[in-house]
Amino acid sequence: MRMIRALACMIPLSVLAAPPALAQTPGETAEAPAPPPAPYDDRLERLSEILGAVHYLRNLCAGGEENDWRVSMQKLLDLETAGEPARQERLTASFNRGYRSFAAIYTACTESAVVAEDRYRNEGATLALEITTRFGN
Repeated sequence: MRMIRALACMIPLSVLAAPPALAQTPGETAEAPAPPPAPYDDRLERLSEILGAVHYLRNLCAGGEENDWRVSMQKLLDLETAGEPARQERLTASFNRGYRSFAAIYTACTESAVVAEDRYRNEGATLALEITTRFGN
């Protein structure tokens, strides 16, 4: 169902305090250390993969009528990866992996594609609910 779109946007921002800047010698540039991964990053990567798969299947079976899954993914990226390009790359790669995995199998909407899309939407809704319930504020 469409509950995943609402839940995906409710996933909390990572609240990570930046460590104090290290002293630098003149002419030296400091690289900010990468923040530690959020405890739900593995689930977020799976959710991203599901969004990619459902985006492909919905476009295939609904004739491209809805582009909301890609929009939901962009909102998720905007909320979760601000200032964290490596994290954004991982989530984007997961979305693309989900999209490509079904693009390699389905070139036309079939009954099994409809069933797969329904199952993925259900898994995504469950995952989004789990993330927000367990890690939400």
